[in-house]
Amino acid sequence: MTPQADNALKIANSQIGKQEIPKGSNAGIDVEKYLKSIGLGKGYSWCMAFVFWCVLEASIQTKTKNRLKKTGGVLAQWNARPELRVVVPQPGDIFIMDYGKGLGHTGFVEKVLQNGKIQTIEGNTNDDGSREGYKVCRRVRSITTCKGFLRI
Repeated sequence: MTPQADNALKIANSQIGKQEIPKGSNAGIDVEKYLKSIGLGKGYSWCMAFVFWCVLEASIQTKTKNRLKKTGGVLAQWNARPELRVVVPQPGDIFIMDYGKGLGHTGFVEKVLQNGKIQTIEGNTNDDGSREGYKVCRRVRSITTCKGFLRI
């Protein structure tokens, strides 16, 4: 894992439990700072903004370039960065999920577990794993539900 990926994962971990205020609004102090990092205001889906913000903060700390595209679009990020794509995940990678019709979800791989699962830290989810949740959570997902992974 690169120093930037390691720091991004630590930053993501520090955000667990941060949530929308009010729930379901895509707003609130923390959510709005994630959205601001990609140039958006409150009201937008923010899973990719959360990932971008964590990597941006890590890039500042490690004095390295943030290689992610400044976007809130999960699939836009995937399409813009083919050079970062990997098939086998490792901690610090960014998972990409594709629900079709331009809808996606993303977050960080925290651990690779047995039985084809990953433990993640992701924003705009909830304890049930929704892609339209209201907080930053730790989740367990199947690798097969991911389109792929981006390695920073």
